[in-house]
Amino acid sequence: MALLDISNLGIGYPPGKKLMEEINLSLDHGQLIGLVGQNGVGKSTLIRTICGLQPKLSGKVFLTGDQIEELPAKEIAKKISVVLTGRPESLNLSVLELVALGRHPYSGWLGNLKSSDREKIEEAISLMEINYLAKKRLYELSDGQMQKVMIARALAQETDLIILDEPTSHLDLKNKIDVLQLLQKIAKSGKGVLISTHEIQLSAQVCDLFWCMDFGQKMLVGEPEKIIGSGELQDYLHIPKSTLL
Repeated sequence: MALLDISNLGIGYPPGKKLMEEINLSLDHGQLIGLVGQNGVGKSTLIRTICGLQPKLSGKVFLTGDQIEELPAKEIAKKISVVLTGRPESLNLSVLELVALGRHPYSGWLGNLKSSDREKIEEAISLMEINYLAKKRLYELSDGQMQKVMIARALAQETDLIILDEPTSHLDLKNKIDVLQLLQKIAKSGKGVLISTHEIQLSAQVCDLFWCMDFGQKMLVGEPEKIIGSGELQDYLHIPKSTLL
């Protein structure tokens, strides 16, 4: 059973703005998938719809076989963790405190952490290699450090599926590479990872598949090397075929 199944999904903004329809996709354990396309084509809308943050226009979204609308919010939070663009509202939290928020689906409304919760927090911080930042406040972090902390919070949430909206935006080249390699490592550990990205050439080196969106077209799905080599991806991105070769 796939972690994520998308069946005949229509996305957009009611009542009349439909961005794409008849989307049929799946994502499973161990996969890192890159969602690519031009600005405004609907990548963030698709992500928000998959996560239940925005109503779908048609079709169905299943998380490990359960239709997302039929799941309570707490159960969704145990199946899928999301890292959206932008910094947290409160920058006065410590790194440790922010990562600990990932345990909220398990710790109850009082937020009392058990020893098992603390273990998961420590594991997430170690996997993202940010132990040295644990006591720092968020306002002290660089963009690259902040992104790693946000991913650590998603890991602490202990979901099989992690979705990230442009996780490498505003990062320098080294941090882009670091973050993508860490996400590849997370996928290889058995989780499913979906990222939206404009970093086509970097992402092609770590992603198993690309899901490519274009205005008025059905989703293009394929291994990065193959759809770049054939020129299909460049056609969807409306760039010269030689650009990515």
